[in-house]
Amino acid sequence: MIESNAVKQSNTKFTTKDLVECALLTALIFVATRFINITLPISMKGGLIHLGTGMLFISSIVFGEKKGAISGAFGMAIFDILSGWAVWAPFTFVIRGIMGYMLGKISHINGKNGNSIVANIIAMLISTIWMIIGYYFTEVILYGNWITPFTSMPGDLAQGIVGAIIALPIIKGLKRVYK
Repeated sequence: MIESNAVKQSNTKFTTKDLVECALLTALIFVATRFINITLPISMKGGLIHLGTGMLFISSIVFGEKKGAISGAFGMAIFDILSGWAVWAPFTFVIRGIMGYMLGKISHINGKNGNSIVANIIAMLISTIWMIIGYYFTEVILYGNWITPFTSMPGDLAQGIVGAIIALPIIKGLKRVYK
């Protein structure tokens, strides 16, 4: 009886270790979003540049699409809820969850496992485009205006660029340690 439980537990797809890693990654994304940010004066609705995007890049590429999707969705949605942006939380949950999944999936194409700088840059580029489009339509829905959301795009683009610049060397170092 004990052996069958041990075998059954070892065949699960999401282990306790995975749960702990997701919790830690979620916390890191939240902290990088909450405490390392700048509010943009160019956006009428208070655009925000933060390092959470870089942490999402790192989480998804180093730990894979599932952990990236979970930690990105929860980490940034929790930020929205606790920072007075609660109306954004459901949109952020979906946008960042898909973004994390895309990052992990693209960077691991052809068995590269996040070790290809070119694949990582492509993953960051495509997922940043997704983020910009997702938040554009979120603002259209929330504010009922098709023009105003364009003012947030420079900040979203800056998040992607700064996040990539910070994430790429960290990813390279972490990939050596975490296999």
